[in-house]
Order: sequence, then structure tokens, then C-alpha cells
Amino acid sequence: MSRVLITGCSSGIGRALADTFKAHGHDVWASARKPDDVAELAAAGFNAVQLDVNDPAALTQLAELLTANGKGLDVLINNAGYGAMGPVLDSGVAGLQQQFETNVFSVVGVTRALFSALRCNQGLVINIGSVSGVLVTPFAGAYCASKAAVHALSEAMRMELAPFAVRLMEVQPGAIDTHFAKNASAQAEVLIAQNSPWWPMRDGIRARASASQDNPTPVGKFADAVFKASQKSRPPAVLRYGNGSRALPLLAALLPRTLLQKVLMKRFGLNTTL
Repeated sequence: MSRVLITGCSSGIGRALADTFKAHGHDVWASARKPDDVAELAAAGFNAVQLDVNDPAALTQLAELLTANGKGLDVLINNAGYGAMGPVLDSGVAGLQQQFETNVFSVVGVTRALFSALRCNQGLVINIGSVSGVLVTPFAGAYCASKAAVHALSEAMRMELAPFAVRLMEVQPGAIDTHFAKNASAQAEVLIAQNSPWWPMRDGIRARASASQDNPTPVGKFADAVFKASQKSRPPAVLRYGNGSRALPLLAALLPRTLLQKVLMKRFGLNTTL
């Protein structure tokens, strides 16, 4: 039985992964930020941990807790994150910092805190990225940039962890049936304002916020695919799964940039001059 720690398990991909690993008999440590979510995870039979992934003190306590409850960690899944939607300039530096703190900085912080436990068991790190880090779209610049950063960090960390027999797999989901779009839409509505130069294009912002729910893949199937890949002696460096996870990166690779941008601008209402 492997010990697995997953961040961001309150719902969606994190909860589905926790359920899947637990169903296969693994010792799952599921973290969430809000106390109510932690209580729900505990009631479901997980080793539930309240964790702010950007709190160094909390990460130190987590490492100590894992050590006190047995040696080592077999799988770490860096899943905590969210999608900030809206024009880059509207969200500003503060919005970009907040997006990177959760989606990028936590990947480094959590993995660094648990490195000794992973090294002890020659474990596996799984970073949840996104195809949005490969195909950049308007009105999701901060989110796309954060996932592109996750990809770059994953590439570097894979090489740097190899001498310690710690493996790393990056997962780039396509459209997955979760609450992501609902949450992204709610956050976009907070940002959309009449004094914004992009106010006339607000329907395009809303369309981008809900785009991840265009014919989404069931989250259970996604979790099964990640689990199966994690059980291989040599997990793939990058796993793409879900609607659009292969087609969208292919478009980004094959279409001339100017043509691709014209298509995206038309799709999200940016093909007019104000």
C-alpha cells in the first residue's frame, strides 16, 4: 500500500483523484484549505489535512506529521489551483501574483517541504498542469502563464530529481467535468466592470471562463487515467487526457501564430476595433 498526498481535494480533480487512489487501497492524505472541506474529507475516510499550500509553517508541520505517522511518501500530487479569467491588464500585477502563488509557487513549496519523504521512498511527483499552458487564449492570460510556468518547472524538476530516484509526471488536462468553469465564471464576474476598456467584450470574457466545460470528459475517467499512469514503473513525462488535450496542443504546434490568434480573437469577440 502506497502513501499518497494530494493537495486541493475539496472538489473536482483533487477529490476524484483522492477517491480513485483510496478505492485501489492506497493510504490517501487529502488536503484542503477550508475547515468544512477537511471535515468532509475526514468523514469520507481520508487522512484529512487542513493546508494552505502557500504557508511555509503549515508545510513544515505537514512534513513532520508524515514523518511521525510512518516513514516516507510514495506519491505527491500537486493539484491545488484555480483559474483567474479576464483581461491581463484588468487583473493587474496583484491578480497575477495571486494566480502564481497558488498555481506555481505552491508546486515548489510543497515539493520542497516533502522532498526528504519522497526521496526516502523513491517516490513520484505529479504536477497538474493544463493544455492552457500550451495553447494560450485571450482573457485567461494569468492562468495560461501560470500553467506554462508549471510546465517549465516540471521539465527542470524532472531532471533535477532524477539523481535521487524521484520521478516526475506532469498532467495536462483538457476539458474535465468539474466546478472549474463555475468558479472561473464567478471570479470573472467580479473582475468585469463597466469602466474597463474591455467592457464591450464582456461576452467574450464569459465565453472563455466557461470554455473548459465544452463537452467535458468525466472527472472519474480522468482520475482513472492518472492513476493507471502513476502505477507504471516509468510513468510518462507528460500525460494529456480529456477533451481537447491532444487537439489543442496540436493546433498550437501546426497553425501559424497569426492564423491561430485570428481564430481565437474571433472566438472570444476580439476581432473588432474600438
